[in-house]
Amino acid sequence: MDNTRHLKMSQLKIGEGTFSEVVKTQSLKDGKFYACKTMKQTINSVEQANNLREVQAMKRLSPHANIIQLHELIFDKETGIVSLICELMEMNIYEFIQGRQTPLPDHTVKHYMYQLCKSLEHMHSCGIFHRDVKPENILIKQDVLKLGDFGSCRSVYSKPPHTEYISTRWYRAPECLLTDGYYSLKMDIWSAGCVFFEIMSLNPLFPGTNELDQVAKIHDVLGTPDQSLLQKFKQSRAMHFNFLPKKGSGISRLIPNCSAPALSLLYQMLAYDPDERITAETALRHTYFREIRVAERKADTLHRVSGAADRVESSGTHTSLEHKFHNMKHVAEPVIRRNVHYPTELPKLNIVVPGPHISFPVSTVPAFTLAHRGTLPAITSKKCQSRVAKPRDESHHAAFKTYYMPPLDRKHGGY
Repeated sequence: MDNTRHLKMSQLKIGEGTFSEVVKTQSLKDGKFYACKTMKQTINSVEQANNLREVQAMKRLSPHANIIQLHELIFDKETGIVSLICELMEMNIYEFIQGRQTPLPDHTVKHYMYQLCKSLEHMHSCGIFHRDVKPENILIKQDVLKLGDFGSCRSVYSKPPHTEYISTRWYRAPECLLTDGYYSLKMDIWSAGCVFFEIMSLNPLFPGTNELDQVAKIHDVLGTPDQSLLQKFKQSRAMHFNFLPKKGSGISRLIPNCSAPALSLLYQMLAYDPDERITAETALRHTYFREIRVAERKADTLHRVSGAADRVESSGTHTSLEHKFHNMKHVAEPVIRRNVHYPTELPKLNIVVPGPHISFPVSTVPAFTLAHRGTLPAITSKKCQSRVAKPRDESHHAAFKTYYMPPLDRKHGGY
């Protein structure tokens, strides 16, 4: 049976990394395009495919407006190859800003950063932290931003020490650099702060060439931390480090045209001490995003008033909309706090093997469909061949590569 009968693979390769390859895919059932992420590591069983951390995380986090959606999981029993069929975005943030000569408008930066904070707030409230937030893993389509590549994520309840070299070096938080894996979800906020600066300035904030240079570049800008903080880091570090006291140049000198609210948020995201670093939830309520929050409340108010008008019209009650709107109290955006305790392990994804009742011809590669809203019709994968993963370096401890990859000439810490 022709495996391309229901799935057409475009010649356009979106990206390739150490652990996966992404190509543009078209479903011949509905004609829509998707991103097909094929893992280079082989899987022995459906259960093992189900246990992939990336699959489990995407299942728990979906649906969300700022999280990339997984439509289908395909497992080839003959080759042990797993493919993830995900929604297709236009580009990643790195591709969006590379080559630009003029800064992005403030409202564009603000809009994207608000959505990035939304995605992190959702992840963290669901008990997951990403561990590899960087421009290449942040996807956009017109004015919509979505966080992708969850191969490196962990449960916030998993106990340290974690893998030390998990985050790409340029976006690696101080606690990742100066401890033996004693970090938590606050590392995502640091990475997001680095992305924030990069979107505004079009240049990376801390482009270290190695670990020592990475720490040095952080100290050049932020200065060396208090001895009390270094002592706290030393308690979980086998090696000794003593930094000569140094006052940093400051972020404002690097982006002199940055507004005060933006600079305030940036400094709070890049607090050296993770305990003092702002949370994603609090970041969403920062003054910098006030205009977006006001617009959201107005849209929500109009939506509720419109719904009330429809109910009034259908019930025959003649209460004016102006009277309803006038009597509605202005309520500040509520603080959403979730006290749900999630287990250390991410949930298992139930993979259903289609039965013989399927109307279209079944190929030799079974399709396993996820129960998402608007489920993509079952499609079959291309014929895959087993491939041996390349040797890992310090930046390749992340489980899988991104959906989109920058040109190979970008020589930075990691990919």
